Amino acid sequence: MQYPPLSLPDDGKLVQNIAHFARALRKAGLPIGSGQVVEAVRAVAVAGFTRQHDFYWVLNACFVRRPEHRVVFHQVFRLFWRDPRYLEHMMSLMLPAIRGVQDEHAATPSEKRAAEALLDGMLPDPPAAESPPSETRIDIDASHTLSARERLRSLDFEQMTVAEVAEAKRMLARLRLPVQPLRTRRPQAASLGQGIDARATLRAALRRGGEVARLARTTPRTRWPNLVVICDISGSMAQYSRLVLHFIHAVANARGQGWARVHGFTFGTRLTNITRHLATRDVDAALAAAGAQAQDWSGGTRIGSCLATFNRDWSRRVLGQGAVVLLITDGLDRDDTRDLARQMERLHLSCRRLIWLNPLLRWDGFAPRAGGIRAMLPHVDSFRAGHSIASLEALGAAISDAGDSGEKARLMAMLHA
Repeated sequence: MQYPPLSLPDDGKLVQNIAHFARALRKAGLPIGSGQVVEAVRAVAVAGFTRQHDFYWVLNACFVRRPEHRVVFHQVFRLFWRDPRYLEHMMSLMLPAIRGVQDEHAATPSEKRAAEALLDGMLPDPPAAESPPSETRIDIDASHTLSARERLRSLDFEQMTVAEVAEAKRMLARLRLPVQPLRTRRPQAASLGQGIDARATLRAALRRGGEVARLARTTPRTRWPNLVVICDISGSMAQYSRLVLHFIHAVANARGQGWARVHGFTFGTRLTNITRHLATRDVDAALAAAGAQAQDWSGGTRIGSCLATFNRDWSRRVLGQGAVVLLITDGLDRDDTRDLARQMERLHLSCRRLIWLNPLLRWDGFAPRAGGIRAMLPHVDSFRAGHSIASLEALGAAISDAGDSGEKARLMAMLHA
Protein backbone atom coordinates (compact mmCIF):
# COMPACT_ATOMS: atom_id res chain seq x y z
CA MET A 1 0.00 0.00 0.00
CA GLN A 2 1.39 3.39 -1.05
CA TYR A 3 0.98 6.52 1.04
CA PRO A 4 1.11 10.12 -0.22
CA PRO A 5 4.05 12.24 0.93
CA LEU A 6 3.22 14.31 3.99
CA SER A 7 4.69 17.67 4.81
CA LEU A 8 4.44 19.68 7.99
CA PRO A 9 2.26 22.79 7.60
CA ASP A 10 3.96 26.14 7.97
CA ASP A 11 1.50 27.46 10.56
CA GLY A 12 1.52 24.25 12.60
CA LYS A 13 -2.26 23.76 12.78
CA LEU A 14 -2.10 19.98 12.99
CA VAL A 15 -4.91 19.70 15.55
CA GLN A 16 -7.28 21.70 13.36
CA ASN A 17 -6.33 19.59 10.34
CA ILE A 18 -7.10 16.37 12.21
CA ALA A 19 -10.48 17.80 13.27
CA HIS A 20 -11.29 18.77 9.66
CA PHE A 21 -10.18 15.30 8.53
CA ALA A 22 -12.58 13.73 11.04
CA ARG A 23 -15.44 15.88 9.71
CA ALA A 24 -14.67 14.68 6.17
CA LEU A 25 -14.75 11.06 7.33
CA ARG A 26 -18.08 11.63 9.11
CA LYS A 27 -19.51 13.18 5.94
CA ALA A 28 -18.32 10.14 3.98
CA GLY A 29 -20.32 7.85 6.28
CA LEU A 30 -18.02 6.86 9.18
CA PRO A 31 -19.60 7.18 12.66
CA ILE A 32 -17.04 9.48 14.29
CA GLY A 33 -17.64 11.49 17.44
CA SER A 34 -15.75 14.18 19.27
CA GLY A 35 -14.25 11.62 21.63
CA GLN A 36 -12.49 9.85 18.78
CA VAL A 37 -11.10 13.18 17.55
CA VAL A 38 -9.58 13.86 20.98
CA GLU A 39 -8.13 10.33 21.05
CA ALA A 40 -6.62 10.85 17.59
CA VAL A 41 -4.94 14.13 18.63
CA ARG A 42 -3.48 12.52 21.76
CA ALA A 43 -2.34 9.44 19.82
CA VAL A 44 -0.56 11.56 17.19
CA ALA A 45 1.10 13.57 19.98
CA VAL A 46 2.45 10.33 21.49
CA ALA A 47 3.43 8.62 18.22
CA GLY A 48 4.85 11.76 16.61
CA PHE A 49 4.52 13.19 13.11
CA THR A 50 7.82 12.05 11.63
CA ARG A 51 6.83 9.00 9.55
CA GLN A 52 3.89 8.95 7.15
CA HIS A 53 3.38 5.21 7.71
CA ASP A 54 2.96 5.70 11.47
CA PHE A 55 0.69 8.72 11.03
CA TYR A 56 -1.62 6.79 8.68
CA TRP A 57 -2.04 3.82 11.02
CA VAL A 58 -2.43 5.96 14.14
CA LEU A 59 -5.42 7.72 12.57
CA ASN A 60 -6.69 4.41 11.20
CA ALA A 61 -6.67 2.89 14.69
CA CYS A 62 -8.61 5.87 16.09
CA PHE A 63 -11.25 6.31 13.38
CA VAL A 64 -11.88 2.88 11.83
CA ARG A 65 -14.23 0.62 13.77
CA ARG A 66 -15.50 -1.79 11.10
CA PRO A 67 -13.79 -3.61 8.21
CA GLU A 68 -16.00 -1.92 5.61
CA HIS A 69 -14.78 1.51 6.78
CA ARG A 70 -11.14 0.84 5.84
CA VAL A 71 -11.57 1.51 2.13
CA VAL A 72 -13.42 4.79 2.74
CA PHE A 73 -10.78 5.89 5.26
CA HIS A 74 -7.99 5.18 2.79
CA GLN A 75 -9.67 7.14 -0.02
CA VAL A 76 -10.42 10.16 2.18
CA PHE A 77 -6.91 10.06 3.71
CA ARG A 78 -5.27 10.27 0.29
CA LEU A 79 -7.55 13.11 -0.74
CA PHE A 80 -7.34 15.16 2.44
CA TRP A 81 -3.57 15.01 2.88
CA ARG A 82 -3.06 16.33 -0.63
CA ASP A 83 -2.11 13.65 -3.11
CA PRO A 84 -2.40 15.85 -6.23
CA ARG A 85 -2.61 13.02 -8.75
CA TYR A 86 -5.27 11.21 -6.76
CA LEU A 87 -7.20 14.44 -6.14
CA GLU A 88 -7.40 15.07 -9.89
CA HIS A 89 -8.54 11.49 -10.44
CA MET A 90 -11.33 11.79 -7.86
CA MET A 91 -12.50 15.07 -9.41
CA SER A 92 -12.74 13.25 -12.70
CA LEU A 93 -15.17 10.84 -11.05
CA MET A 94 -17.40 13.77 -10.11
CA LEU A 95 -17.10 15.81 -13.33
CA PRO A 96 -16.99 13.83 -16.59
CA ALA A 97 -15.37 16.77 -18.38
CA ILE A 98 -12.25 16.54 -16.21
CA ARG A 99 -9.90 13.66 -16.96
CA GLY A 100 -7.48 12.34 -14.38
CA VAL A 101 -3.89 11.46 -15.11
CA GLN A 102 -4.49 7.86 -14.04
CA ASP A 103 -6.14 5.21 -16.16
CA GLU A 104 -9.93 5.53 -16.18
CA HIS A 105 -11.95 2.87 -14.42
CA ALA A 106 -15.41 2.59 -12.94
CA ALA A 107 -15.64 4.30 -9.57
CA THR A 108 -16.37 2.10 -6.59
CA PRO A 109 -19.04 3.20 -4.06
CA SER A 110 -16.38 4.10 -1.48
CA GLU A 111 -14.51 6.27 -4.01
CA LYS A 112 -17.69 8.15 -4.88
CA ARG A 113 -18.51 8.74 -1.21
CA ALA A 114 -14.97 10.03 -0.55
CA ALA A 115 -15.15 12.32 -3.56
CA GLU A 116 -18.57 13.68 -2.58
CA ALA A 117 -17.42 14.26 1.01
CA LEU A 118 -14.29 16.22 0.14
CA LEU A 119 -15.14 17.84 -3.19
CA ASP A 120 -18.50 19.19 -2.02
CA GLY A 121 -18.02 22.94 -2.03
CA MET A 122 -14.81 22.78 -4.11
CA LEU A 123 -16.64 22.54 -7.44
CA PRO A 124 -18.06 25.73 -8.95
CA ASP A 125 -21.79 26.23 -8.78
CA PRO A 126 -23.62 26.46 -12.09
CA PRO A 127 -24.44 30.03 -13.13
CA ALA A 128 -27.90 31.08 -12.11
CA ALA A 129 -30.28 31.86 -14.91
CA GLU A 130 -31.31 35.48 -15.13
CA SER A 131 -34.97 35.84 -14.35
CA PRO A 132 -36.97 38.53 -16.14
CA PRO A 133 -38.11 41.41 -14.00
CA SER A 134 -41.52 40.92 -12.53
CA GLU A 135 -43.92 43.46 -11.17
CA THR A 136 -45.86 40.89 -9.12
CA ARG A 137 -46.22 42.02 -5.55
CA ILE A 138 -46.19 39.41 -2.82
CA ASP A 139 -48.18 40.49 0.19
CA ILE A 140 -47.80 37.24 2.14
CA ASP A 141 -44.90 34.85 1.52
CA ALA A 142 -45.77 31.40 2.92
CA SER A 143 -43.05 29.51 1.08
CA HIS A 144 -41.22 28.61 4.30
CA THR A 145 -44.19 27.88 6.54
CA LEU A 146 -43.90 24.17 5.84
CA SER A 147 -40.73 22.44 6.93
CA ALA A 148 -38.56 21.16 4.09
CA ARG A 149 -38.26 17.84 5.88
CA GLU A 150 -42.03 17.50 6.22
CA ARG A 151 -42.43 18.30 2.53
CA LEU A 152 -39.83 15.68 1.65
CA ARG A 153 -41.66 13.06 3.73
CA SER A 154 -44.77 13.33 1.58
CA LEU A 155 -43.05 13.96 -1.76
CA ASP A 156 -43.35 11.29 -4.45
CA PHE A 157 -40.07 9.44 -5.02
CA GLU A 158 -40.41 9.92 -8.78
CA GLN A 159 -40.70 13.71 -8.43
CA MET A 160 -37.57 14.18 -6.31
CA THR A 161 -34.50 15.99 -7.56
CA VAL A 162 -31.00 14.55 -7.17
CA ALA A 163 -30.43 16.50 -3.95
CA GLU A 164 -33.82 15.46 -2.57
CA VAL A 165 -33.10 11.81 -3.39
CA ALA A 166 -29.82 12.01 -1.45
CA GLU A 167 -31.61 13.51 1.56
CA ALA A 168 -34.40 10.93 1.27
CA LYS A 169 -31.83 8.12 1.37
CA ARG A 170 -30.43 9.53 4.61
CA MET A 171 -33.91 9.71 6.11
CA LEU A 172 -34.73 6.16 4.99
CA ALA A 173 -31.51 4.88 6.57
CA ARG A 174 -32.84 6.04 9.96
CA LEU A 175 -36.28 4.44 9.62
CA ARG A 176 -37.06 1.29 11.56
CA LEU A 177 -39.62 -1.45 11.06
CA PRO A 178 -40.27 -3.03 14.47
CA VAL A 179 -42.38 -6.15 14.84
CA GLN A 180 -44.03 -7.90 17.78
CA PRO A 181 -42.81 -11.41 18.72
CA LEU A 182 -45.00 -14.41 17.94
CA ARG A 183 -46.36 -16.65 20.68
CA THR A 184 -45.79 -20.35 20.07
CA ARG A 185 -47.41 -23.43 21.57
CA ARG A 186 -44.12 -24.54 23.09
CA PRO A 187 -44.00 -23.60 26.80
CA GLN A 188 -41.14 -22.30 28.86
CA ALA A 189 -40.69 -22.05 32.62
CA ALA A 190 -41.95 -18.86 34.24
CA SER A 191 -42.54 -18.04 37.89
CA LEU A 192 -45.76 -16.10 37.14
CA GLY A 193 -46.98 -18.08 34.14
CA GLN A 194 -50.62 -19.02 33.61
CA GLY A 195 -49.96 -22.65 32.68
CA ILE A 196 -49.04 -25.46 35.06
CA ASP A 197 -46.03 -27.70 34.37
CA ALA A 198 -47.18 -31.05 35.79
CA ARG A 199 -43.89 -32.85 35.17
CA ALA A 200 -41.78 -30.22 36.90
CA THR A 201 -44.27 -30.09 39.78
CA LEU A 202 -44.11 -33.90 40.30
CA ARG A 203 -40.30 -33.96 40.05
CA ALA A 204 -40.08 -31.32 42.79
CA ALA A 205 -42.59 -33.24 44.92
CA LEU A 206 -40.53 -36.46 44.69
CA ARG A 207 -37.59 -34.63 46.27
CA ARG A 208 -39.84 -33.85 49.28
CA GLY A 209 -41.28 -37.29 49.75
CA GLY A 210 -44.36 -36.67 47.62
CA GLU A 211 -45.40 -33.37 49.17
CA VAL A 212 -46.36 -30.65 46.65
CA ALA A 213 -44.98 -27.41 48.02
CA ARG A 214 -45.66 -25.21 44.97
CA LEU A 215 -46.90 -25.51 41.40
CA ALA A 216 -44.37 -25.07 38.61
CA ARG A 217 -45.78 -22.68 36.03
CA THR A 218 -45.14 -22.06 32.32
CA THR A 219 -45.77 -19.38 29.73
CA PRO A 220 -45.77 -19.68 25.92
CA ARG A 221 -42.38 -19.28 24.28
CA THR A 222 -41.95 -16.38 21.82
CA ARG A 223 -39.93 -16.15 18.62
CA TRP A 224 -39.30 -13.58 15.91
CA PRO A 225 -40.66 -13.93 12.36
CA ASN A 226 -38.80 -13.56 9.08
CA LEU A 227 -39.32 -10.60 6.76
CA VAL A 228 -39.42 -11.47 3.06
CA VAL A 229 -39.32 -8.62 0.53
CA ILE A 230 -40.22 -9.26 -3.12
CA CYS A 231 -39.52 -6.07 -5.06
CA ASP A 232 -40.44 -5.21 -8.65
CA ILE A 233 -37.50 -3.61 -10.53
CA SER A 234 -39.17 -3.20 -13.93
CA GLY A 235 -39.04 0.06 -15.87
CA SER A 236 -42.16 1.53 -14.28
CA MET A 237 -40.87 0.76 -10.77
CA ALA A 238 -37.15 1.59 -11.15
CA GLN A 239 -37.06 4.84 -9.13
CA TYR A 240 -39.32 3.49 -6.38
CA SER A 241 -37.36 0.24 -6.15
CA ARG A 242 -34.03 1.98 -5.58
CA LEU A 243 -35.30 3.97 -2.61
CA VAL A 244 -37.35 1.11 -1.17
CA LEU A 245 -34.28 -1.14 -1.30
CA HIS A 246 -32.35 1.52 0.64
CA PHE A 247 -35.03 1.26 3.31
CA ILE A 248 -34.94 -2.56 3.29
CA HIS A 249 -31.14 -2.49 3.61
CA ALA A 250 -31.49 -0.30 6.72
CA VAL A 251 -34.04 -2.73 8.16
CA ALA A 252 -31.78 -5.71 7.45
CA ASN A 253 -28.80 -4.12 9.21
CA ALA A 254 -30.61 -2.52 12.16
CA ARG A 255 -30.31 -3.99 15.64
CA GLY A 256 -33.13 -4.60 18.06
CA GLN A 257 -36.04 -4.65 15.59
CA GLY A 258 -36.92 -8.27 16.26
CA TRP A 259 -36.81 -9.78 12.78
CA ALA A 260 -35.21 -13.22 12.78
CA ARG A 261 -33.86 -12.61 9.27
CA VAL A 262 -34.58 -10.37 6.28
CA HIS A 263 -34.73 -12.04 2.85
CA GLY A 264 -34.72 -9.93 -0.31
CA PHE A 265 -35.81 -10.83 -3.85
CA THR A 266 -36.10 -8.69 -6.98
CA PHE A 267 -38.01 -9.50 -10.13
CA GLY A 268 -38.71 -8.08 -13.55
CA THR A 269 -38.69 -10.83 -16.11
CA ARG A 270 -36.99 -13.26 -13.71
CA LEU A 271 -36.53 -13.72 -9.97
CA THR A 272 -33.21 -12.84 -8.27
CA ASN A 273 -32.25 -13.56 -4.65
CA ILE A 274 -30.31 -10.58 -3.20
CA THR A 275 -30.38 -11.64 0.47
CA ARG A 276 -26.60 -11.98 0.80
CA HIS A 277 -26.08 -8.49 -0.65
CA LEU A 278 -28.39 -6.94 1.96
CA ALA A 279 -26.04 -8.22 4.65
CA THR A 280 -23.28 -5.88 3.38
CA ARG A 281 -22.94 -2.92 5.74
CA ASP A 282 -22.16 -0.38 3.02
CA VAL A 283 -25.50 0.42 1.36
CA ASP A 284 -23.87 1.68 -1.84
CA ALA A 285 -21.80 -1.46 -2.26
CA ALA A 286 -24.79 -3.66 -1.37
CA LEU A 287 -27.13 -2.14 -3.95
CA ALA A 288 -24.39 -2.01 -6.58
CA ALA A 289 -23.82 -5.76 -6.14
CA ALA A 290 -27.56 -6.43 -6.18
CA GLY A 291 -27.97 -4.41 -9.37
CA ALA A 292 -25.11 -6.25 -11.02
CA GLN A 293 -26.70 -9.60 -10.19
CA ALA A 294 -30.21 -8.60 -11.30
CA GLN A 295 -29.76 -8.33 -15.06
CA ASP A 296 -33.43 -7.44 -15.71
CA TRP A 297 -33.37 -4.02 -14.01
CA SER A 298 -35.65 -1.47 -15.73
CA GLY A 299 -36.95 -4.13 -18.12
CA GLY A 300 -40.34 -5.77 -18.56
CA THR A 301 -42.62 -7.33 -15.95
CA ARG A 302 -43.74 -10.94 -15.56
CA ILE A 303 -45.18 -11.10 -12.06
CA GLY A 304 -46.95 -14.44 -12.47
CA SER A 305 -43.94 -16.44 -13.66
CA CYS A 306 -41.62 -14.82 -11.10
CA LEU A 307 -44.01 -15.63 -8.24
CA ALA A 308 -44.26 -19.17 -9.55
CA THR A 309 -40.46 -19.43 -9.34
CA PHE A 310 -40.52 -18.09 -5.79
CA ASN A 311 -43.28 -20.47 -4.69
CA ARG A 312 -41.50 -23.44 -6.23
CA ASP A 313 -37.89 -22.75 -5.19
CA TRP A 314 -37.94 -20.48 -2.13
CA SER A 315 -41.24 -20.46 -0.27
CA ARG A 316 -40.50 -23.50 1.91
CA ARG A 317 -37.06 -22.14 2.78
CA VAL A 318 -37.96 -18.61 3.84
CA LEU A 319 -41.69 -18.54 4.63
CA GLY A 320 -41.74 -20.97 7.53
CA GLN A 321 -42.83 -20.07 11.05
CA GLY A 322 -45.04 -17.06 10.35
CA ALA A 323 -43.05 -14.94 7.92
CA VAL A 324 -44.30 -11.51 6.80
CA VAL A 325 -44.10 -10.82 3.05
CA LEU A 326 -43.80 -7.35 1.51
CA LEU A 327 -44.73 -7.38 -2.17
CA ILE A 328 -43.65 -4.15 -3.87
CA THR A 329 -45.05 -3.76 -7.39
CA ASP A 330 -47.51 -1.71 -9.40
CA GLY A 331 -49.36 -4.86 -10.53
CA LEU A 332 -48.99 -4.15 -14.25
CA ASP A 333 -48.34 -7.66 -15.59
CA ARG A 334 -47.92 -9.16 -19.04
CA ASP A 335 -48.68 -12.76 -18.06
CA ASP A 336 -51.99 -14.59 -17.87
CA THR A 337 -54.00 -13.19 -14.96
CA ARG A 338 -55.44 -16.60 -14.08
CA ASP A 339 -51.96 -18.00 -13.38
CA LEU A 340 -51.12 -14.81 -11.46
CA ALA A 341 -54.18 -15.29 -9.23
CA ARG A 342 -53.17 -18.90 -8.49
CA GLN A 343 -49.63 -17.93 -7.56
CA MET A 344 -50.83 -15.08 -5.36
CA GLU A 345 -53.22 -17.42 -3.56
CA ARG A 346 -50.42 -19.91 -2.90
CA LEU A 347 -48.12 -17.14 -1.63
CA HIS A 348 -50.86 -15.82 0.64
CA LEU A 349 -51.48 -19.26 2.15
CA SER A 350 -47.75 -19.80 2.78
CA CYS A 351 -47.11 -16.73 4.95
CA ARG A 352 -48.64 -15.14 8.06
CA ARG A 353 -49.26 -11.73 6.45
CA LEU A 354 -48.96 -10.53 2.86
CA ILE A 355 -48.69 -6.74 2.49
CA TRP A 356 -48.76 -5.18 -0.96
CA LEU A 357 -47.09 -1.78 -1.48
CA ASN A 358 -48.22 -0.12 -4.70
CA PRO A 359 -46.98 3.35 -5.74
CA LEU A 360 -50.05 3.82 -7.94
CA LEU A 361 -52.06 4.50 -4.79
CA ARG A 362 -50.56 7.99 -4.77
CA TRP A 363 -53.36 8.97 -7.17
CA ASP A 364 -56.60 9.99 -5.50
CA GLY A 365 -58.70 8.48 -8.25
CA PHE A 366 -56.94 5.12 -8.32
CA ALA A 367 -59.22 2.22 -9.28
CA PRO A 368 -58.39 -1.50 -9.82
CA ARG A 369 -58.91 -1.50 -13.59
CA ALA A 370 -55.76 -3.38 -14.68
CA GLY A 371 -56.17 -7.15 -14.94
CA GLY A 372 -53.08 -7.87 -12.84
CA ILE A 373 -54.28 -5.69 -9.98
CA ARG A 374 -57.75 -7.27 -10.05
CA ALA A 375 -56.20 -10.74 -9.90
CA MET A 376 -53.81 -9.94 -7.03
CA LEU A 377 -55.95 -7.78 -4.76
CA PRO A 378 -58.19 -10.53 -3.22
CA HIS A 379 -55.14 -12.47 -2.03
CA VAL A 380 -53.39 -9.82 0.12
CA ASP A 381 -53.98 -8.91 3.75
CA SER A 382 -53.17 -5.23 3.37
CA PHE A 383 -52.96 -2.96 0.33
CA ARG A 384 -51.01 0.23 0.96
CA ALA A 385 -49.19 3.02 -0.86
CA GLY A 386 -45.41 2.86 -1.22
CA HIS A 387 -44.43 6.06 -3.02
CA SER A 388 -43.03 8.28 -0.24
CA ILE A 389 -41.14 8.30 3.03
CA ALA A 390 -44.39 8.84 4.95
CA SER A 391 -45.95 5.74 3.39
CA LEU A 392 -42.96 3.64 4.46
CA GLU A 393 -43.12 5.09 7.98
CA ALA A 394 -46.76 3.95 8.22
CA LEU A 395 -45.74 0.44 7.23
CA GLY A 396 -44.62 -0.36 10.79
CA ALA A 397 -48.14 0.14 12.14
CA ALA A 398 -49.56 -2.03 9.36
CA ILE A 399 -47.26 -4.92 10.26
CA SER A 400 -47.99 -4.73 13.99
CA ASP A 401 -51.77 -4.45 13.51
CA ALA A 402 -53.14 -7.80 12.34
CA GLY A 403 -56.44 -6.18 11.40
CA ASP A 404 -54.96 -3.51 9.14
CA SER A 405 -56.09 -3.86 5.51
CA GLY A 406 -55.10 -0.43 4.15
CA GLU A 407 -57.06 0.40 1.01
CA LYS A 408 -58.08 -3.18 0.31
CA ALA A 409 -61.65 -2.92 1.66
CA ARG A 410 -62.43 0.17 -0.40
CA LEU A 411 -61.00 -1.28 -3.61
CA MET A 412 -62.67 -4.65 -3.10
CA ALA A 413 -65.99 -2.83 -2.86
CA MET A 414 -65.20 -1.23 -6.21
CA LEU A 415 -64.48 -4.67 -7.70
CA HIS A 416 -67.82 -6.07 -6.58
CA ALA A 417 -69.82 -2.97 -7.51
